[in-house]
Amino acid sequence: MAQEIEHAQLPVRGISIHVAQVGKGELGTVVFLHGFPEIWYSWRHQMLAAAAAGYRAIAPDCRGYGLSDQPPEHEESSWAFDDLVADVLAILDAFSVPKAFVVGKDFGAVPAYEFALRHPERTRGVACLGIPFSPVPFSFDTTMPEGFYIRRWGEPGRAEADFGRYDARRVVRTVYVLFSGAEVPIAKEGQEIMDLADMSTPLPAWFTEEDLDAYAELYEKSGFRYPLQMPYRSIHKMPNRLDAKFQVPVLMVMGEKDYCFKFPGFEAALRGGAMEGFMPDLKITFIPEGSHFVQEQLPEQVNELLLGFFRDHPVAAA
Repeated sequence: MAQEIEHAQLPVRGISIHVAQVGKGELGTVVFLHGFPEIWYSWRHQMLAAAAAGYRAIAPDCRGYGLSDQPPEHEESSWAFDDLVADVLAILDAFSVPKAFVVGKDFGAVPAYEFALRHPERTRGVACLGIPFSPVPFSFDTTMPEGFYIRRWGEPGRAEADFGRYDARRVVRTVYVLFSGAEVPIAKEGQEIMDLADMSTPLPAWFTEEDLDAYAELYEKSGFRYPLQMPYRSIHKMPNRLDAKFQVPVLMVMGEKDYCFKFPGFEAALRGGAMEGFMPDLKITFIPEGSHFVQEQLPEQVNELLLGFFRDHPVAAA
């Protein structure tokens, strides 16, 4: 795989963004946006499948992650999801791509949805995994307990101290073990999030030691300080989109064993029709055994859904 996927550093809005890409793109381009603690590598299965099907697959490391530059410390707190949207546009311009599918996972879904709203002329369709569209910023301060991981990681310095007890490999390992389950990670009083799983718990069957090595190497480079800033300390900066009306087709894929399913309002958004009012052309698909890392856990099922979505919206119909 490493031989097939090419890597480049792109100058994007004052910093260098690392981009992985593969495929000639006869049928078009797909941009993949990762979540936390993910990285471009999270999309390895989808990138190769898209390339084999005739698409060009592009997966950046989000700014501040992996091999992408970190913003200057004095500017760090000012970065927001708007910057991720602008980065996608800059990447398309750098590769002279007029129009692309945008696929987002976890917090990567937020700029994917927002890109489609702001730049419908550059978007063939948007597909998101794990996170439904929200017309207002997510807020968990009154709906989830103090030990909820998003609340904990939103506190400046707390997760850094928690993670700092271990090396990057141990941190990524713990998060993958913990967050591939169906229960929402919530710490008790006197406990930190990293205490919720230990080294005796095996990695998920679909996540190898070699995969863990790839993640650890990239997080050793970037550290966790900025990745915690985006998204956990930027959630309040999510765009307010009560007037949203998507002009492009949308695919939402949700694993039914994804712990996010238990977040307040998520099931209503996914099963109760809350998203349809914003998205006239929406398809929601559930994967019964899917976890939060469904694209790595069940790549063949996810690839089939994504490629079907791409095929249903060819260039001629764009």
